[in-house]
Amino acid sequence: MHRRSWTWALAALAVGLAVPVAAEDAAPADPIVPPPAAMVADGVPPIGQSLVADTRPYLEYRTAGFVGWHPVDRSMLITTRFANVAQLHRVAAPGSARRQVTFEEEPIFSGSWSPDGEVLLLEKDAGGNEVSQIYALESGRLTLLTDGKSRHALGPFSDDGKLVAYGSNMRTGVYNDIYIMDPRTPGSARMVLSTDSGGWAAIDFAPNGRDLLVFNYISVTDSQLHIINVETGAIRQVTRDATPVAYGNLQFAPDGRLWVSSDKDSDVQRLGLLDTETGLFTPMIDGGRWDISSFDIAKDGRTIAYVVNEAGFSRLYLYDIASGAKRQVTGLPPGEIGSGMKFAPWGDLGFTVYSNQSPGDAYSLDPATLKVTRWTESETGGLDPATNVMPELVEIKSFDGEPISGLLYRPDPKRHPGRRPLIMSIHGGPEGQATAGFLGRTNYLINELGIALFYPNVRGSTGFGKRFVALDNGPFRRENSVKDIGAFLDRLGKYPTLDAKRFGVTGGSYGGYMCYASAIRYGRRFNAASCIVAISNFVTFLENTEEYRRDLRRIEYGDERIPELRAKLEEISPLTRVDQLKIPLMVVTGANDPRVPASEADQIIDAVRSHGGTAWHLLARNEGHGFRRKENADYLFWATLAFWQQHLLGAQPGAAD
Repeated sequence: MHRRSWTWALAALAVGLAVPVAAEDAAPADPIVPPPAAMVADGVPPIGQSLVADTRPYLEYRTAGFVGWHPVDRSMLITTRFANVAQLHRVAAPGSARRQVTFEEEPIFSGSWSPDGEVLLLEKDAGGNEVSQIYALESGRLTLLTDGKSRHALGPFSDDGKLVAYGSNMRTGVYNDIYIMDPRTPGSARMVLSTDSGGWAAIDFAPNGRDLLVFNYISVTDSQLHIINVETGAIRQVTRDATPVAYGNLQFAPDGRLWVSSDKDSDVQRLGLLDTETGLFTPMIDGGRWDISSFDIAKDGRTIAYVVNEAGFSRLYLYDIASGAKRQVTGLPPGEIGSGMKFAPWGDLGFTVYSNQSPGDAYSLDPATLKVTRWTESETGGLDPATNVMPELVEIKSFDGEPISGLLYRPDPKRHPGRRPLIMSIHGGPEGQATAGFLGRTNYLINELGIALFYPNVRGSTGFGKRFVALDNGPFRRENSVKDIGAFLDRLGKYPTLDAKRFGVTGGSYGGYMCYASAIRYGRRFNAASCIVAISNFVTFLENTEEYRRDLRRIEYGDERIPELRAKLEEISPLTRVDQLKIPLMVVTGANDPRVPASEADQIIDAVRSHGGTAWHLLARNEGHGFRRKENADYLFWATLAFWQQHLLGAQPGAAD
């Protein structure tokens, strides 16, 4: 890395002018890198080739995610990216070549083999619009199984592989009805349940092949379970809880018993048995003060693998159903175990591990010996991932005494002495969580620029119990999560290794709202804000988000149709307070975003500029709720670096106390 070259390049592009030097010492012009064809860079200065060259190794990493097992040849199905977007690949054995099996222009993140291994189904949307279709893959070609225009969600196969269940909104264009079909004869598709909300999903077939478990998501703390007899159409409600209860990770065991994770009679998710006749939940496994975030049952019905989420770090355990004995799996990189782990018919467990010192990779576990085997070793652009710093857990009490925490990544003080600038990155959801995963491109900021990163888990985050996740519900408590950011600023500002005069803030989706709100409330303590696919006005967001999501979001944010709530939602919206935004802003948008419409970005950019403020805007016409194409993600990274260079690193360093 040539630091002087990097600094010069960004300083030059930040003002869009050549550096004035004497003719005899004139440096060659830095070639401009144009935005991708589908990218609109509004107010963003040109990006120089020298920046691209300096950052290249950090952009050429890959991750591999476990998807499933082929039940016959014992190969592993994974998703990884070799070109512009992620695709499905097969891996025959640990360490063997990744053989690509899908070759689409759109990313493919998941697939499902039939129990006999004869049919591979997958989902694909267009341009991030989330209007997914279901396809069968054979010999590299996709066969469309659904109508090509409605939204679909692939569900489970029956144990005999003759049926697959899925959700679809093709009846109303809004609600998720439940369908079944024989994927070998798409014309066999028929609806088995019509619904009146967007939260319904098909979860699992019972071993008898007739009973289909379906799930109605009402909110992060409230869900209901039903069973449909797909032969007769009869439906019965399984759970009838007097107060809201969350159920998740639902699965029938080979003996027909239903295992679920639930916070019934508990603040955290425990794992246990749910009686499908009475609705009685019997907890069998708990993670102490932490949620059980996922699990899977072995095909022989003897063993359960489950994951405990300890403040963003995953712990993997095995549970012997007969004896109740528990064993912890060791030897994994410290980080996050992805969702979707699965037992193979022959007994091995497949899963994904993400760690800051190891990109996401696929692993297997032998339950008998607890031997862990790494199947993939993803590329890191030639960089040594062991040099990436590990996060440290920061635990504080907020303005009202509520315990909150976050993950702090501090640059190596030997390479970057003195007080360092910091960027606070706020997760979305709001029912999300900052976890100890792989940072990818972001490692460049830490390792090369010496910028610290902090990922807060404010109230409303998942992983800390149902009481905590509900603390920000409704418009009258919404800003308490913003006040949590102020408490973190108080603590981090006192760190002798951090420069409180050079703090920035970023976030995406709901984290984008938090980004706007924090920039407004704490503008004197932040230098700049980069807000991604962000809510700028809760009322217009609720009015314009996809209809099927509207009622689900009203439970979290408040119903804009009620005058009192509407007034409060308007009051706390960043757009209403845009005159108080005094720091430079960068806004990132996907034109096809069904969750947070692009209009949310348009209106705040117009408002900021009308008040004389600075607003950079990146709009990708072929993306939705986040950038999934490498060319777009790369350009976003370069533009963001230019933004931070000009408005954060270019700020006057704070003096040591």
